[in-house]
Amino acid sequence: MTTADTDAATPSPDAPHASASPTVARTEAHSGGSDGAGGSGGGAAPTGAQTETRQGIGVSPGTAFGPVVQVAPPVRPPKNEAAVDDADAALADVKAAFETVAVSLEQRATLVEDTAQQILKATALIARDKGLVKAAGKELAAGHGRATSIDRAVETYAAQFEALGGYFAERVADLRDVGSRAVAAVLGVPAPGVPVFTEPSVIVAEDLAPAETATLDRSRVVGIITEAGGRTSHTAILAAQMGIPAVVQLAGATAIPAGVPVAIDGDSGEVTIAPDMALVTAQRERASRRASALAELSGAGKTSDGHAVALLANIGGVEDAVAAGAQDLEGVGLFRTEFVFLSATKAPTVDEQAEIYRGVFAPFEGRRVVVRTLDAGADKPLKFADLGPEENPALGRRGLRLSAERPELLDSQLEALAVAARDTGADVRVMAPMVATAEEAAWFARRVRENGLPKAGVMIEVPGAALRSRDVLTEVDFGSLGTNDLAQYTMAADRMQGALSDLLDPWQPAVLDVVAAACAGAATVDRPMGVCGESAGDPLLALVLVGLGVTSLSMAPSKVPVVRLALSLHTLADCQKLAEAARASRTAVDALTAVRDAAISELTDLI
Repeated sequence: MTTADTDAATPSPDAPHASASPTVARTEAHSGGSDGAGGSGGGAAPTGAQTETRQGIGVSPGTAFGPVVQVAPPVRPPKNEAAVDDADAALADVKAAFETVAVSLEQRATLVEDTAQQILKATALIARDKGLVKAAGKELAAGHGRATSIDRAVETYAAQFEALGGYFAERVADLRDVGSRAVAAVLGVPAPGVPVFTEPSVIVAEDLAPAETATLDRSRVVGIITEAGGRTSHTAILAAQMGIPAVVQLAGATAIPAGVPVAIDGDSGEVTIAPDMALVTAQRERASRRASALAELSGAGKTSDGHAVALLANIGGVEDAVAAGAQDLEGVGLFRTEFVFLSATKAPTVDEQAEIYRGVFAPFEGRRVVVRTLDAGADKPLKFADLGPEENPALGRRGLRLSAERPELLDSQLEALAVAARDTGADVRVMAPMVATAEEAAWFARRVRENGLPKAGVMIEVPGAALRSRDVLTEVDFGSLGTNDLAQYTMAADRMQGALSDLLDPWQPAVLDVVAAACAGAATVDRPMGVCGESAGDPLLALVLVGLGVTSLSMAPSKVPVVRLALSLHTLADCQKLAEAARASRTAVDALTAVRDAAISELTDLI
């Protein structure tokens, strides 16, 4: 389950948005959560290790136990590196180093599944960015050495990305990973990353770049802990899809000595260093009970009194679709199509897109597939759709706003989706991101239907659209709440600012109020309202969302079984009472506590 104590470091008592005791030292044994306990490393902690439990953010469900393997830190340039004698020759070396990184990432991409593959390809594009090489050239000309010039150029870009926010800020970890690898290449030393190890272990890092997360050996990596990152980071997305329990935003993670055993709970976000074996045993016993309980359930999602709630998957490409299609799911609630575009150097043709979409739809013949049209723009730049710089890209021409200025991109995508839908027999439904008004919804619905697709919907991730959902949804067939962005815009807190993670907690009562308003508007005009944000996979929060009026929940496939269990143990009236309790709470911590205390113990004993 998602815990409300989400700040990465212990806040000062007078901090206005401080969470309650996010870092707590304990010595007693207690139970953790979930799907399975991994790892054989274990027994007593090394001499001198103190038992301590810390609170991070759980982003991938399950429990794990094993010794810590610390990921090698980024390669830094030598101090006082001498200036180069020949700037042109040095620039050629720098360019070659970046090309080495790009090729390495592309080679890794051939070894992994679709979402990871697309992420690695997009990261390779960073390594081939001509502006980055040019910036390094300026540093060389200013009298810096090769490695220092790369590092300074990367940090200049990183500062710009962080200032821009949105998708740019989310790519800072990728950018720095590219820079560190390029520094290693130009120095002729091994690249940073996960060291070789032989026993099942828990990987610990400041932050895992996609090149590392995507290629982890699942037979040996039983858990992941990072000091940075967030609920929507690449680490979180990939770990959930790979079924590896993961906790991010854990204060002091990189200071945990290698070899010290840790027990992690990817649901609650708790990490216990040098745990008492009674805690590990309790985790494993609970994981076994949970596995048994989950194995007894199958089929469509519904409450104990028969109220239907569709359980769907979030996917990013063909391999994700094939894996999800083989599972006990009712379809796809979010297919992120931007991966088709972000790794392309020119706009993909209708035929190229249709081929990809057919591969995604084929595993879901007869089941729904909800497609989000291209979610790009100033915060997710496309070389072939550059609208120019903006002062605040997160609030600029992104999502549907880009489509309005470049309608040919939308029309070609809709045409390709229609072709693939006819060829596969999937129940394809198309929704637009970043819709704010009824006029925008009507414009999008008209284009969807003109291209032969029968069902048009909108993402509700702008508070204005949530508050006026009655008007917005009158123009379309359904709505889907993107709770990640909705929380960001409601609380005026950047999703990538770890220090503000408590404000972005989906248990924030204000966020729940906005969700409630959106669902009430949808009910008024008899439109279904789903959720495709990370909160859908939290079993307790899923109950609250259903109580607020949500009709479908879309999440990482690994999270579906426990949400199905949660629903099966509660009536619709129970869910409504839990929603009332959460909204009546003063803080996110209070909301979570109220719901956890009121939920059926058969569920809470397992999570």
